[in-house]
Amino acid sequence: MDPSSSGGLVGQTLDQRYQVTSLLARGGMATVYLATDLRLDRVVALKVMHPHLANDPGFVARFQREARSAARLSHPHVVGVYDQGSSDGHVYLAMEYLPGRTLRDVLDEYGPLSTEQALVLLDPVIEALVAAHAAGFVHRDIKPENVLISDDGRVKVADFGLARAVTTTDSTHTTGMIIGTVSYLSPEQVEHGDADARSDIYSTGILFFEMITGAVPHGGESPLSIAYKHVNSDVPPPSSVIPEIPSVADALVLSATKRDPALRYQSAQELLADVRRIRKSLPAPQPFVDARNTLVVDRKEFEELSNSQKSTDQTFTPKDFPARAKKRRGLWFILALVIGVLLAGLGGWWIAAGPGQNVDTPDLVGKTLEQAQGVLLAASETEGLTIAAGEPVFSESIPLGVIVTTDPEPGSGINPTGVITANVSQGPERYLVPDVVGMTPQAASAAITGANLTLGGRSEAFDNNVPLGEVAKTSPKIGAELKPGERVDLVISKGPKPIEIPTVVGEKIKSANATLSDLGLKVDRSNVFSESVNKNTVMSIKPKAGNTVPSGSTVEVVVSKGPPPVTVPNLVDMPRKKAIAALKKIGLQAKVEVGAVAPLNRVISQSPAAGTEIPKGSSVTIRII
Repeated sequence: MDPSSSGGLVGQTLDQRYQVTSLLARGGMATVYLATDLRLDRVVALKVMHPHLANDPGFVARFQREARSAARLSHPHVVGVYDQGSSDGHVYLAMEYLPGRTLRDVLDEYGPLSTEQALVLLDPVIEALVAAHAAGFVHRDIKPENVLISDDGRVKVADFGLARAVTTTDSTHTTGMIIGTVSYLSPEQVEHGDADARSDIYSTGILFFEMITGAVPHGGESPLSIAYKHVNSDVPPPSSVIPEIPSVADALVLSATKRDPALRYQSAQELLADVRRIRKSLPAPQPFVDARNTLVVDRKEFEELSNSQKSTDQTFTPKDFPARAKKRRGLWFILALVIGVLLAGLGGWWIAAGPGQNVDTPDLVGKTLEQAQGVLLAASETEGLTIAAGEPVFSESIPLGVIVTTDPEPGSGINPTGVITANVSQGPERYLVPDVVGMTPQAASAAITGANLTLGGRSEAFDNNVPLGEVAKTSPKIGAELKPGERVDLVISKGPKPIEIPTVVGEKIKSANATLSDLGLKVDRSNVFSESVNKNTVMSIKPKAGNTVPSGSTVEVVVSKGPPPVTVPNLVDMPRKKAIAALKKIGLQAKVEVGAVAPLNRVISQSPAAGTEIPKGSSVTIRII
């Protein structure tokens, strides 16, 4: 049965292991079902490839290899791959099931998110890309449908490796097709089908654009027209759609979506560092919905919620009893004693077995969140504890994603069902040297200090591309990662470097023209006759050699046309000697042709004819009779 048809595989069991219980979603390459792994007794998401892919042996082989590779990619923000196989012609992938919804569902329900909300969701997506790229994976299809958000607020990226399996198959159903949703494709994927880590960065920039504006930057009537815009049009700043969007969000999008991959962020780690720097500069995000179904709750809100819950959880305390007559004082004393005993017993229960009991907080420092969760589940006394990510902490020594401190601290008491807040390292604190080329020194200074760096010294240098007085380059170079407060020096443009005019007089015009053009100079040529300078030879230039002029200046070049022309005289009927003398006098040569008999010794004809202009030194043929 075609799994894409109505009902599909619901009620069937694949590989005698996966019992399909319901349909979750359908896509262009696969249908996703909710299933139970009968062997391990756990719920999984079962992705079953469409028949046109499952029937292609090349795809199946590649799919199996990519699935095995993807299964080794273990990260808190990547949907885990458990198993892959085939059964009765159905090629499937068993994956971690994450109850919740996709980012597409969130955008459809709530519309554009605030920049602060979007960055909270974008951070774990980029963390997943950092881990995947380090492991050699390129996702190729980052889009809202592949970002999953669990009911408890966890964010994970799905489908690593699948796009690569499809792009390498020889199936006629996939040959020549562009893999990835066209609205998120990088220009290099459209033009060449090539994809690397920077392609995922481009798609992530488009994803962020849609999260904060509610629409993708490039629209069109057909996928082809959208793809054309990715190749030929820059992504506009999000604030052009919603003016209230802060400029830092514009900068992030524009840096991630440069059409030339060499001009984008060169790694997901660079992008992540900027996302976290921007998050620190913006107000705390507001929750998406009410407290019963909040997608993201920051630590302060969590503490306020916890305090409000504690205020309603009162312990048993003795009541004040009204005074009685002295004759009943003894009775009250006995009653108070009984109440005291009861309270002491209740207190003991509260601490030993009730809500007041404590266990030692385990030492989770130095572990990842995933490893820490495993530690909690491994011991019976801590299996009721949960761990939550706290504030990210910069660290020069502790790697990215590793716990630096916990609250409570290791060894301190905590309720067996309590929450341990883990502050996770985001690696060394680094900031990128901003792109200040073309800015005034004042604007560049503000940009550098705004990036948590220190303005250093200034120097000047000639630059043929950057106007006089503007920043030509920085040291360290733009995009370099620096520690907070490190110095950035500016190089200010002195404008184009003056060019010294070379000596070209006496050279052939072709050679002279090439010499001047290679220096960035223009040539204004004029031609004159010359008795002394050979034809097509440079006679003079203006300005003269040795002078300096700006790049692009014009040099006037005078070129010899050779000697001026001579007019042939009428030689017919002249005596032979007189005709030869007449030609010699005006710089022409006589070529004499004498007939067999020449009794008159006079010119009977000439060539060229009288009145013809010919170069000086040319020959004139005369026939003598």
